[in-house]
Amino acid sequence: MQTITLGGVDVTRIVEWHSPVAPTPAIFPSSTPRMWKENESWLAPDFWRPATDQLVCNVQTWVLRYEGRTVLVDTGLGNDKDRPHMPEWSHLSTGYLERLAAAGVRPEDVDVVVNTHLHSDHIGWNTRLQDGAWVPTFPNATYLVARADFAYWDPAGPHTPRGLLGDLSLAEGVDTVFEDSVLPVHREGRMVLWEGDTYRIDAGLTLEAAPGHTPGSAVVRLESGADRALFIGDLVHSPLQIAEPDCDTCLSEDQAQATRSRRRILEEAADTRALVFPAHFPGHGAAEVRREGSKFALQRWAAFDRTEDGDPGPG
Repeated sequence: MQTITLGGVDVTRIVEWHSPVAPTPAIFPSSTPRMWKENESWLAPDFWRPATDQLVCNVQTWVLRYEGRTVLVDTGLGNDKDRPHMPEWSHLSTGYLERLAAAGVRPEDVDVVVNTHLHSDHIGWNTRLQDGAWVPTFPNATYLVARADFAYWDPAGPHTPRGLLGDLSLAEGVDTVFEDSVLPVHREGRMVLWEGDTYRIDAGLTLEAAPGHTPGSAVVRLESGADRALFIGDLVHSPLQIAEPDCDTCLSEDQAQATRSRRRILEEAADTRALVFPAHFPGHGAAEVRREGSKFALQRWAAFDRTEDGDPGPG
């Protein structure tokens, strides 16, 4: 099952890419082998491969459908994109649009696209290559992007992005990413640059600033009937961060601020029993959490089928 219902909203998971990505010390430099070992029973094998010490991730889109509207939260990697900083993501040819179609979503059906932030694995399908030019993939959609992220990642701006993976700076590919996946949408007038602490999409959906991973990182809050959900982008990359919320990745622009945002959102999720949808969880994809002292613990997994080896990968 790749669709669950929350209140009056159908939530569908579209997986574009599933793979081990890097050794855990490279992604989580402040983590310790003991942290991973103590949580092995629920991290392995879906989220962590102990034999190789590799973090396992999905790149995926959350599709929300309700009252005749279709909203996408993040748009994955995209096809044909030049990503020299991440060769595994360069010049892909995935069946993403076919998977959307199989779920009953055509590009022209999409009303709203939310980019939780502007890293390349969240904005790739903002555009597609058509007659040698990058054009919006979802021609009728309003694309929602935090102005803080747009200004920060704009190569014409004054900022120098920091996010590091070993010796690799995400800044190495920022010009290409911005040019092929952000500017074409902006030039077409399809992009709304929102600012402030919150932005109301409609009666049941709200964007909330949660900076740190990037300056404009945001959370999508869903309220429908008695159900609550939080689509949290990259506030959490691994379930280890539920048990160890002070453990941030090397990919954050401001790790201290990212940790504050993560704690605040996990506290809200635990207190309201909101289902938490991180961008990159494989396995069952989403979870309900509870407080456990100053930390958090898994209450239950969502009802999605597990992403396993053999599920969508590159190519």
